[in-house]
Amino acid sequence: MKVCAVIPVYNHGEAVGAVVKAVRSHGLPCVLVDDGSEPGCAAVLDGLAREDSEHVEVVRLPQNEGKGGAMMAGLRAALSRGYSHALQIDADGQHNAGDIPRFLALAKAQPDMLVCGTPVYDESVPKGRLYGRYATHIWVWINTLSFAIRDSMCGFRVYPLQPTVALIDSVKIGKRMDFDVEVLVRLFWRGMRILNQPTQVRYPTDGISHFDVLWDNVRISGMHARLFFGMLGRLPVLLWRKVAK
Repeated sequence: MKVCAVIPVYNHGEAVGAVVKAVRSHGLPCVLVDDGSEPGCAAVLDGLAREDSEHVEVVRLPQNEGKGGAMMAGLRAALSRGYSHALQIDADGQHNAGDIPRFLALAKAQPDMLVCGTPVYDESVPKGRLYGRYATHIWVWINTLSFAIRDSMCGFRVYPLQPTVALIDSVKIGKRMDFDVEVLVRLFWRGMRILNQPTQVRYPTDGISHFDVLWDNVRISGMHARLFFGMLGRLPVLLWRKVAK
C-alpha cells in the first residue's frame, strides 16, 4: 500500500503550513491542490513545496473549481504518481492529524474499503451546521438503504484510488461541497464497503469557511434529489444486498 495525502487548499495560507507539517510527521507525502487561491496563499504553497520538494508538490488549478473539483484533480494526480490510496484532510486545521495512524492502520488491514471519519465535536461547532448535517445523514441512509455511512460530510478519509478515480472519470459528480457526500454514496452503490473511524473535529474561531449557506445548500438539495432517483433505479440491487447479508 502506497499512500499520500491530498489536501485541497483555497486561501488557507495561514493554516495549511501546520497541517502539512502534521501530515508529514506521519510520513505521508502531500499533494496540495491550489484551487485558484489568491497570490499570498499560492506563494505559501510554493514555499512548502520548495522546502520539501521530495515529499510535497503543488497541483495548481487556474481558477477556483470548489472543494470537489480540487479533490478530483488531486486524486487523479495521486493515482498517476503511483499511489494506491489517498488520505483526504482539510487545509484549515479542523481535523485531528493525530488520528492519521488509526486511519492508515484500518486502510492497511482492509485496503479495498474506504475509511471515513465520523466527527466527534466539541463546543466550537456552529449549531446550525451541526443540525443541518442530520438532514443529509437521513437522505444518505435513504439513498443507500443502509446505515453503513455514519457521516458522509466529513472530509477526513482514506480512498482506495483505483475504484475512486474510475468513478469520477465515468460519472459527473458535484465539484463543490456536495462532492464529499456524493462520492461516498456512488462508491457505496458500486459495492465499496465503508469503515467508520471516530475522530475529533474542531472549528477554530479564526478559521475560514468557504461553505456558502445559500448556494451550497441548494447544490446539496439538488444532489440528494438526483441520488434519490438514482437509488430507485438501483433498488433491487440494494435490497438484494440487505437480504444476502
